Amino acid sequence: MNSMIAQVSDVPAVTDVSAEIAQTLLTTNNVWMMLCTAMVFIMHLGFAGVETGFGQAKNTVNILFKNTITPLIGLLTYALVGFFLMYPGFETPGWFAFDSAGWNMFWFSPADADVSADYASGGYTYWTDFLFQAMFAATAATIVSGAIAERVKISAYLVFTLIFVGLVYPLIGSWQWGGGTLKAMGFYDFAGSTLVHSVGGWGALAGVILVGPRIGKYIDGKAISKPGASIPLAVIGTFLLWFGWFGFNGGSVLSADPALVSSVLVITCIGATAGGLGGFFAAYFAFKRLDLGMLLNGILAGLVGITAGADVFTPASGILIGFISGILVVLSAVFLDKLKLDDVVGAVSVHLTCGIWGTLAVGIFSTNPEHSFITQLIGVAICGATAFFAAFAIFYTLKITVGIRVSEEHERSGLDSHEHGIRGYTIVFDE
Repeated sequence: MNSMIAQVSDVPAVTDVSAEIAQTLLTTNNVWMMLCTAMVFIMHLGFAGVETGFGQAKNTVNILFKNTITPLIGLLTYALVGFFLMYPGFETPGWFAFDSAGWNMFWFSPADADVSADYASGGYTYWTDFLFQAMFAATAATIVSGAIAERVKISAYLVFTLIFVGLVYPLIGSWQWGGGTLKAMGFYDFAGSTLVHSVGGWGALAGVILVGPRIGKYIDGKAISKPGASIPLAVIGTFLLWFGWFGFNGGSVLSADPALVSSVLVITCIGATAGGLGGFFAAYFAFKRLDLGMLLNGILAGLVGITAGADVFTPASGILIGFISGILVVLSAVFLDKLKLDDVVGAVSVHLTCGIWGTLAVGIFSTNPEHSFITQLIGVAICGATAFFAAFAIFYTLKITVGIRVSEEHERSGLDSHEHGIRGYTIVFDE
């Protein structure tokens, strides 16, 4: 009898086994989330490649400077205030809240945040959560950069980024991802077709309207093409963005759940491929040429369109949503040119137009019967109105105070020499 008791006592307690399993799951999920964070970070290099490739050679350094400093401002601003505005822990759904306890824990009592077993249902740590969400915040500002490139004052852009990322983006995000009113309403945006891409797109549209078109872009009612500095670089940037989207959407599962992550990544890729083909066919029909730029933007359009519901779409609906996104990006670009709204890289068409479409598509194609088209439409309208008018107010205030556009002389000769003192493409011959 005593021997049997001794044998039983040697078996690990059930609670010990459960704790071990929980720790293993936490580690696995956390590693996946950190990997996704790194992939989203690489998207900034992708944006830099696309914007520099489509921009003119004389503005290369200026574009690269903005794409380099944007994540610096975005990450620090999000750490200072954005994270705690976006995830305030609404006790009851609402529009405004602030988590002072979380802010104090982040800055003054970091040891309290190291205990992560109960954080995010044990899926990942507090610090990983911050860094992953901070990458999204910086992305929203980068969208604006490409649209208003080649004629905006860099000082005005930096002030805009500081306010937009620090206050506007997290406030809107809190209404859905932070547990606010839109979440309670039933609005759904899995990985940010509206909360990231459309918010950035609305900011880009406000900037394009107020800063005006580049000199010589529209003559006698026609849009004049301005050759990009490096189309190969634009291609590289597009594929880097596609790569980063594995983290963007895959990480939005918020765990390493094998079935759901795999499904999300498959549908994300299908959306991208269908979007590229949609852009290719639409551009050929519209321009009677094999337009590489629209092929690339079609891929990005498909990715943006699929992002709102990558976890609730089927592969079949993913193809259709992506393909329509590719068509819409071409139609949107043509329409903006008709309105003489000069968007250097097509950011408004890719992120705003297709972000709206992707979010509304949740109400049409979602496998979850609780998702409603009307609710999605209301959510898009609320987020859009807030983002656009906030961005317009920021840019307009800057315009009437310090100015937002460089001089005509600087624009014609290029911003690299005047703003930075160096050029992006310089060949030096030794004598």
